[in-house]
Amino acid sequence: MTKRLNGEGSLRHRPDGRWECRIMEGYRDDGKPNFKFFYGKTQKDVRAKVKEYKEARASGVEMGLKYTFGEWADIWFSHHKETITATTQSHYSYTLRILKEYFDGRKLAGIKPFDIEMFLKSLRTQGKSDSSLAACRGMLFQIFHKAEANDLIQKNPVRFAEKMRSKDPQKRKEAFTAEEVQLLMKHLPYDRIGISIRLLLGTGMRSQEILALEPHHIEEDGSIIHIRQAINMDKGRAVVGKPKSRDSYRDIPVPPNLRWCAKQLRNCDTKFVWEVGKKDRPCNPEYFRGRFKEAIASVAGVRPLTPHSCRHTYVSQMQALGVDLQTIQSIVGHADIDMTQHYLHVQDSIRQDAISRFADAFSPLQQNNE
Repeated sequence: MTKRLNGEGSLRHRPDGRWECRIMEGYRDDGKPNFKFFYGKTQKDVRAKVKEYKEARASGVEMGLKYTFGEWADIWFSHHKETITATTQSHYSYTLRILKEYFDGRKLAGIKPFDIEMFLKSLRTQGKSDSSLAACRGMLFQIFHKAEANDLIQKNPVRFAEKMRSKDPQKRKEAFTAEEVQLLMKHLPYDRIGISIRLLLGTGMRSQEILALEPHHIEEDGSIIHIRQAINMDKGRAVVGKPKSRDSYRDIPVPPNLRWCAKQLRNCDTKFVWEVGKKDRPCNPEYFRGRFKEAIASVAGVRPLTPHSCRHTYVSQMQALGVDLQTIQSIVGHADIDMTQHYLHVQDSIRQDAISRFADAFSPLQQNNE
């Protein structure tokens, strides 16, 4: 239960056993209340932290010297994990363990750019991959960014730390060329996998999103696909859950020359447009990848890339057609909320013009027996 303290905010007992106190400190630029949170094992601990904070604020002492990295990282993760899928939570938990092994007892405000650089070098010495280093640096940046936004530190040390150079030359994200897209549109089989690959190429959907589609998520005329869920993996089993991020909830306009594909997927009598094996159970992504590989191999002159390469292909081809990045991001559902704010104003007419360019560029794909 939550109860009000006398001039000290609201206090509640959290499900994890800790006590939480929330106090309001003015208002943000958008007019919403600006809250700060304090945590402790007992009510007394929380009250003491609130008192220390107010005294420190009055005397100009940085609260970052009160929190250890581990304490603040746990607070950050407890709030952040509500916005991500179970699969992503698992990856984040693993990365967080690596960070806490190195920084756990350090005072938050005492960690400097040099410390970040030494940490990343230690990971490289341990033989960690470039992707692991990138994940650790990215999470550190988010943790310190939140601390900076809450006035716990003066500046984010990750922003000033030198980046570790990759052991290998930077690889570009794999994408099909325009010539390969033309071949795929023309020669892929006209079965469920061939139709699905065409839609992946023409909409920028993730494969986990198309596998979670239900017929009612596709408009009757095939013009719009509504992304409302996605496949997540839970202990090797495919389950339907939330899309990758809150910005992945979106309505994707389908190019006119591919709407017959969307209508054919919609025209099924199963719960999901992709079902294999048990009724009302979504298809496992591993099975889909196998079918994808077979279909791509059946088209001569096309490289054996992955389903996710279709998403990269969509972005690169739309850019090549002159579609601005903001419009592309509004269609594919960018995961970064701050970035998304910049293209929320994109009008539907602009999006329709964008997909028309795709249809015109790959006009050879016309289903004669639609």
